[in-house]
Amino acid sequence: MSRTRLATAKRLVVKVGSALVTNNGNGLDLAAIAGWARQIALLRAQNREIILVSSGAVACGVQRLGWGRRPKNVHEKQAAAAVGQAGLVEVYEAAFSKHGLHTAQILLTHDDLADRKRYLNARSTLNTLLALGVVPIINENDTVITDEIKFGDNDTLGALVANLIEADALIILTDQQGLYTADPRKDPTATLIHQATAGDPALEAMAGGAGSRVGTGGMITKIIAAKRAARSGADTVIASGHEADPILRLAGGEAIGTLLVSQTPALAARKQWLADHLQLAGRLILDNGAVNALKSGKSLLPIGVTAIEGEFERGAAVACMTPDGHEIARGLCNYGSGEARLIARRATTDIEGILGYIEEPEMIHRDNLILG
Repeated sequence: MSRTRLATAKRLVVKVGSALVTNNGNGLDLAAIAGWARQIALLRAQNREIILVSSGAVACGVQRLGWGRRPKNVHEKQAAAAVGQAGLVEVYEAAFSKHGLHTAQILLTHDDLADRKRYLNARSTLNTLLALGVVPIINENDTVITDEIKFGDNDTLGALVANLIEADALIILTDQQGLYTADPRKDPTATLIHQATAGDPALEAMAGGAGSRVGTGGMITKIIAAKRAARSGADTVIASGHEADPILRLAGGEAIGTLLVSQTPALAARKQWLADHLQLAGRLILDNGAVNALKSGKSLLPIGVTAIEGEFERGAAVACMTPDGHEIARGLCNYGSGEARLIARRATTDIEGILGYIEEPEMIHRDNLILG
């Protein structure tokens, strides 16, 4: 996606960090939030879909509770988040309501996106909200978070949301102008990188590597987020939230900040994710006719499945096996294992009569399937 193509992108994820939301920890920045609401409202008027990923709940809670500093105790953080979420969503709803828009609060943990059923539910909910013209406000669910289910930062969350809803681009607003060749706060010769390839190893090395505590201008998590977002074909723009109307200008294709371009077409990225990033929940044994159909680029129909191994739910990643036991493909099954056993070896026209409903005519759609 070039800057010109960014101007035509229909679906955008915008991530704003704590420093911007809370004016560097001094309480919610009502003027900034009002500005984002105004810009997003103008984009919504163009029939463009915007999801906002916002930090700031813990900082807001700390202020509301009258604490002088951010707590270190996990339970106090969770308490602050619970108080702060209420304040944060209240401010966002008030800001967007001035433009005739509703907001919806979505709180996520890593478990929500690791579990396929919850992943599909979150995806369906977000798509429905966007279709209704609602602006989803997403944050990590800090009230129940533990290290085991933590995203780590909202840059990562923004990238995963971009993948979840197959956004065209991820906009990360920060307190820096973009990605520099070195930390501009320490190196006066540092220059702004206007465009690069998402996932380029040289970017991570320049920013201090994945293990860096700070990184170049705090950019390492944003570089890694861009690499994650690129898996589903989304480009990422890193730009300063202190610019005038940054969301509008970026969505209009203006060359501010750093554009990190995905080199992977969206469908190919999704299939790469299927191949490399999912643990398989079960196996479908196919007949030779189904094997040949998959090789010719067709979907897998129930009639071509002879047996189901394992227990899994709708949307689970499963292996497709040849009659002699070799994996030919893997994909996302439209039916749980119990349902799949009932409709295996049956025609698509029989599904509704057997189950009483029909989720999809295919056992696995070709768009959700990759050959081994």
